Amino acid sequence: MLASWYDDQGPAADVLHVGELPDPVPGPGEVRVRVTVSGVNPGDTKKRRGWLGSSMPFPRVIPHSDAAGVIDAVGAQVDARRVGQRVWVYGAQSYRPFGTAAQYTVVPDHQAVFLPDHLSDGPGASLGIPGITAHRAVFADGPVDGQLVLVHGVLGGVGSLAAQLAHWAGATVIATVRRTADLDRVDPAVVSHAVALDTGDPAAAIRSYAPRGVDRIIEVALSDNADLDNAVAANNAVIAAYATRSDRTEIPFWPLLFNNVTLRLLGSDDFPGEAKRQAARDLTSAAAVGALTVAAADRSPAGRHRQGPRPRRRRRWPRPHPAHRPPIARTRNTALLNHPALRVGPSRCQVIGPAAAGERGRPVDPRHSSPAGSELQVDRYTCRDGQAYEAVRRTSRP
Repeated sequence: MLASWYDDQGPAADVLHVGELPDPVPGPGEVRVRVTVSGVNPGDTKKRRGWLGSSMPFPRVIPHSDAAGVIDAVGAQVDARRVGQRVWVYGAQSYRPFGTAAQYTVVPDHQAVFLPDHLSDGPGASLGIPGITAHRAVFADGPVDGQLVLVHGVLGGVGSLAAQLAHWAGATVIATVRRTADLDRVDPAVVSHAVALDTGDPAAAIRSYAPRGVDRIIEVALSDNADLDNAVAANNAVIAAYATRSDRTEIPFWPLLFNNVTLRLLGSDDFPGEAKRQAARDLTSAAAVGALTVAAADRSPAGRHRQGPRPRRRRRWPRPHPAHRPPIARTRNTALLNHPALRVGPSRCQVIGPAAAGERGRPVDPRHSSPAGSELQVDRYTCRDGQAYEAVRRTSRP
């Protein structure tokens, strides 16, 4: 197979090689994916450079953890019917030597996530590290329905997905950008209020939209924003930080303590396995109903990454064809969304599946019915690739 790899750490131009390597073979519980798009993230380049003194984890590394492609082989204990399925991949080079910068990659079965037929490969390859990090930042401390969520760096990869997931789950999203000139780039359909950090008093601007403070803060630069976060956090708020610009970050400890603020630090490689799997389900569901806009770089042919990435631009998921779009009930009824019969996550617009084909229109528990004149039912539908799904819909009562 054609692949890119490095045997030593250092600058890309000095250590990256492009050439032929043996095709990988899936072991028990694994699948092999023919990669169509490989996603590169900042963490991939940091590993290659030896950031924070990290050493080579393996004698040879094929970089990149994220991708999209098609399963072309499976190992023992994996359903053979997965062959030919389009998937997006996460964690391919997390505690493993060979990632997705190759024609083929091998990952555990659950790390190759079904990609609905109406979604393209490019955004699919952008969901792994940024999407799962965003999901954990938003939902690790419980539902956000009805809460005020502040997202710093909303134009970034993680920040944009976090804002969309929070909005999708029923939160009111306040966001920050670095410069006033960037305010026009913020999506008003997702962000209720945007604040530029180069204004005279961003804390006062945020407090004008959230007089009692914000409930959650999604933090990309804790070293820069610790005092600002302290100024706008509500009592019992959570700061979920996935990055900082100073290795030894100072925080206003006592004010945060007296305000009962929780500081959650997020390292995506070591999230709990079930948290990653739930994130994968929710991200796929959000993408399936057109609820995500993914910031992804233009595609480059294999080997071009030695010249450096191209500028990033925003790419919108194609809207599903009406024949493949499930009727989704938009509800903020958290009791309904957590009902075990529906098998849903924290989202208020959720596609549930894959599921075995079966009867259509089974009723939802009447205790969770919607207001008078309508009720909620679970329907099954099938995409072009034959995968069966369930979706919640609202119907009129006779």
